[in-house]
Amino acid sequence: MPTIVIVPGMREHVEDHWQTILAERLGDAGRTVRTVPPLVRNRLSRDAHVAHVVEVMLRITGPVIIVAHSAGVMTTVQWARWHEADVRGALLVAPPDFGTPLPDGYPTPGELATHGWTPVPRTPLPFPSIVAAGSDDPLASPGRVAELAREWGSRLVELGPVGHLNPASGHGPWPRAEELVAALEHGRHHGAPQPAA
Repeated sequence: MPTIVIVPGMREHVEDHWQTILAERLGDAGRTVRTVPPLVRNRLSRDAHVAHVVEVMLRITGPVIIVAHSAGVMTTVQWARWHEADVRGALLVAPPDFGTPLPDGYPTPGELATHGWTPVPRTPLPFPSIVAAGSDDPLASPGRVAELAREWGSRLVELGPVGHLNPASGHGPWPRAEELVAALEHGRHHGAPQPAA
């Protein structure tokens, strides 16, 4: 079975984040899970985030499924431009819109550009993918997410009003993640946009 590679955003380790809970649940079920560790230094550096993904991937033998959230989605699409691995699929959750100003407290467009995050890759990914996002995410409009999904060649799954799907939005466990990972494992990544379930 593929190794599950968890790619978090720019956050530190958060116990009640759905990615943390998913990693624990899959591990308890006997799955091999590897989490890209959060950066201690150079947290805004695209290259440093991509290098951490490279380090994790080099230690894995066999196929992988990537589960990325927020800036981890952007790390994944940046990594995919330059590196290869046997990626069976990627679940890309709540991608932020780095092309427009983010809310207060987040990096500015200038900071993102200086640290290599823009321009965001706009070409099809070299592996199957599902983009899952909410209708009220403060970091990206539904239209922008749909545009990114289309350009990456991803199936779009609409999650409804879930914010940024993180503890700050009132979300911890997200059981649907396991369903979407299973869909990627079994080649069910195609299809029309899906409503919240």
